Amino acid sequence: NPRSMMLRTHAQTAGVSLTAQQPMNNVVRVAVQAMAAVLGGTQSLHTNSMDETYALPTAEAAKLALRTQQIIAEETGVTNTVDPLAGSYFIEELTDKMESEANAIICKIDEMGGMVTAVEKGWPQREISRSAYEFQRMLEAGDHVMVGINRFKEEDKGSNIPLLHIDDEVERNQIERLLDFRSRRDNTAYERAMDEVKRACTGEENLMAATLAAVKAGATVGEVSNAFRDVWGVYTDPGYL
Repeated sequence: NPRSMMLRTHAQTAGVSLTAQQPMNNVVRVAVQAMAAVLGGTQSLHTNSMDETYALPTAEAAKLALRTQQIIAEETGVTNTVDPLAGSYFIEELTDKMESEANAIICKIDEMGGMVTAVEKGWPQREISRSAYEFQRMLEAGDHVMVGINRFKEEDKGSNIPLLHIDDEVERNQIERLLDFRSRRDNTAYERAMDEVKRACTGEENLMAATLAAVKAGATVGEVSNAFRDVWGVYTDPGYL
């Protein structure tokens, strides 16, 4: 079926590239990354807010992130062409290089016996740690430039932008609502549904039906998750044992 070969792509700008220092620079970073995603053909896009290194976004920061998408979509004209970068020797070379390196990683994982075995051996975890170490080394050596971090630095005066502060009353209200909800549910139906969830966990059947029944009986996400933990335990990365 040709439709099964259609790749739907969602992209999100790189939160790891955002900096607490000179946070207004993040607006520019996000705009460049969003434009790259659109030029690359993404069908769905999320733009990070400039203040996400400090807290959840303020309404103003979230709106600015949205306006970034809208300006790209409505003012630049890049959406008028299916593939604006088609035929670019530089982009094609980068694409070929990425494909080649990705295939090499896939082959290595296959040689290990698959992804599950690779994770059990700690290989992907080590690769992620190695990549993070190498990036930090390049940053500190000045081989990789981040504006405001290792070049064009300014005296750190803390955040100079408004931040979102959530009142503790929100937490207290939610706890009260949860306790009230639990007090009003049918505990017999709830217990029966939770027992069914645990029973399903011990077999091979799809858990969705039992989970939905538990939710309809008043189980919370946390309670269902605890049922899973009771049966299966908690996963611990072998790389940290």
